[in-house]
Amino acid sequence: MFSGGKDSSYVVQWCIDRSYTIKALVSIFSKRPDSYMYHVPNIELTRLQAESTGFAHIIRYSSGIKEEEVKDLELAVQSLDIDGIVSGAVASEYQRSRVVLVSEKLGLRSITPLWNTDPLNYLREMINRDFNIIFTGVYALGFNKNWLGRRLDETALKELIELNRKYRVDLSGEGGEYETLVLDAPFFKRIIKIIKSEIIWEKESGYLNVKYARLIEKG
Repeated sequence: MFSGGKDSSYVVQWCIDRSYTIKALVSIFSKRPDSYMYHVPNIELTRLQAESTGFAHIIRYSSGIKEEEVKDLELAVQSLDIDGIVSGAVASEYQRSRVVLVSEKLGLRSITPLWNTDPLNYLREMINRDFNIIFTGVYALGFNKNWLGRRLDETALKELIELNRKYRVDLSGEGGEYETLVLDAPFFKRIIKIIKSEIIWEKESGYLNVKYARLIEKG
């Protein structure tokens, strides 16, 4: 399962590190901005990310209706010649349990490398391995619009730790506190460059709407 954010990108690298064969990146495009199961902001950029990786990319559109959207995942993967579904679930029992149900129905393994892991460890690992991750949505107390488009680096991580201390912001963003987009990763062959974007801000939350982006060569 691939949303283009930090968690799903991390598990792609996790699979590569263990010499797993990745048959396809599967992205579900929800028609609802408040999908229970799937990442929504800038999901269309998974097309560029998949092109950059060279992996096959399976896209399925979903109505976003609760529980019915789980069926969309089943339909997306049922024809693939695979042994398991790898997802970036960190702490959402709702998401994890639904992926397990689909996996069991299709006779597949559900693999969740990040489940109940210490978010500080894997965020620091991604920073150290030069993942270029930017914040594309912030929805919790303590964030402001200056976070949008900002890179997740050591300075940002220290500030996240402080937000966790002050406001109990989940470091992984698993509670919906923030969303991310990966512009580069060790397994990318080319980098995503944002050409045109806009910040949509209302009251105390908002998101970065990427209107146009393209791939550029590394180096």
